[in-house]
Amino acid sequence: MTTPHVHAPPTAAARVERPPRPLAGARRLRADLGAQYLANGLIGLIFAATGPVAVILAVGVQGGLSERELASWLFGVFFLNGILTALACWLYRQPLAFFWTIPGTVLVGPALAHLSFPQVVGAYFATGLLMLLLGLSGWVRRAMAAVPMPIVMAMVAGVFLSFGTGLVKSVTGDVLVAAPMVAVFLLLSAWGAAGRKVPPILGALVVGVVAVAVSGRFHPRGDAAGWLAAPVLVAPQWSWQAMVELVLPLAITVLVVQNGQGVAVLRTAGHEPPVNVVTIACGAWSLLTAGVGAVSTCLTGPTNALLTASGERHRQYIAGISCGLLAMVFGLFAPLFTRLVLAAPPAFVATLGGLAMLRVLQSAFVTAFGSRCTFGALVTFVVTVSDMTVLNIGGAFWGLLAGFGVTWLLERGDLREVRG
Repeated sequence: MTTPHVHAPPTAAARVERPPRPLAGARRLRADLGAQYLANGLIGLIFAATGPVAVILAVGVQGGLSERELASWLFGVFFLNGILTALACWLYRQPLAFFWTIPGTVLVGPALAHLSFPQVVGAYFATGLLMLLLGLSGWVRRAMAAVPMPIVMAMVAGVFLSFGTGLVKSVTGDVLVAAPMVAVFLLLSAWGAAGRKVPPILGALVVGVVAVAVSGRFHPRGDAAGWLAAPVLVAPQWSWQAMVELVLPLAITVLVVQNGQGVAVLRTAGHEPPVNVVTIACGAWSLLTAGVGAVSTCLTGPTNALLTASGERHRQYIAGISCGLLAMVFGLFAPLFTRLVLAAPPAFVATLGGLAMLRVLQSAFVTAFGSRCTFGALVTFVVTVSDMTVLNIGGAFWGLLAGFGVTWLLERGDLREVRG
């Protein structure tokens, strides 16, 4: 529908996408509830609580953070972001999983070698404020709309390719754990009646747990002390060096790389995420999580891909609410759960994530190379997969930049068609 004032600048209220009405009440939530969506929410949480947590632990230990500071960081990225996830999914009735920027976490590692933790936290606050202002301006939505979907999905395919290769490596490297999971997943996927009763990914999860237990590969470490997270309030310190080194790269990784992935994944699944609200939420919540020493909040790509991996589109928000509530529990018991999750063999997590991500990878490749802007998409994919780092910014951003530049130079006709 058109409006007679298309050239008038939008008001602040118009920039903020409103949630659908009426809000989902108890009756609607009960009707949309299903084992498949609860399972997808659990898988999303398991993914976030394994490899990404390991990145935080590695960066924190490298940076000399104490156990209390690390536990506080985990509390922020899980409990506080879990609240945002559950609330956003309920309000907008679509999966909107918010966690933290993994590339941003990697950026923090070298910075902690010459900056104090309060100075890094000061950069977190500045990044949150910058994202909040950009969200309120409406600029981010217009910028995302300018980049053609094949280019964005080629970047997503490049980032998520490691899940597919990780699945293959797990099957060849740890047959006893990975092979039963793959076999059950394929069996339930092929056997329609059984697959409707037991979602394939849930069957793979259960069989994987049994395989880990039977093989004697579960090795928890530590004792029962320190189960509950104790948030540590960190007062930010101003540092020009921290601002120059961290703020812009953090904002780029959140808004372009992480949120770009998340929005592209959700759009491919048939959702229309509220881009401006997402940006505003990332900025506001980054201010909140920074107070307990946690890196910036983002709309996560991989977790949202897991939440939309199966099921009816209008019920997938239940997976998001489930993931958010489970994240809150994980955040409260972060020291305990982290020990338990990291006690499982790496192949368990890699196989689970790879199986859940296969359909997402398929959709990303079809969208990227199915019709228009295919050469630009190829350049985006190759640069992203190269995982190059320039100016402390990873390959996903440079892939988008290179792919868009090539498309603008060589595929202008396709670019006009896509923007249509």
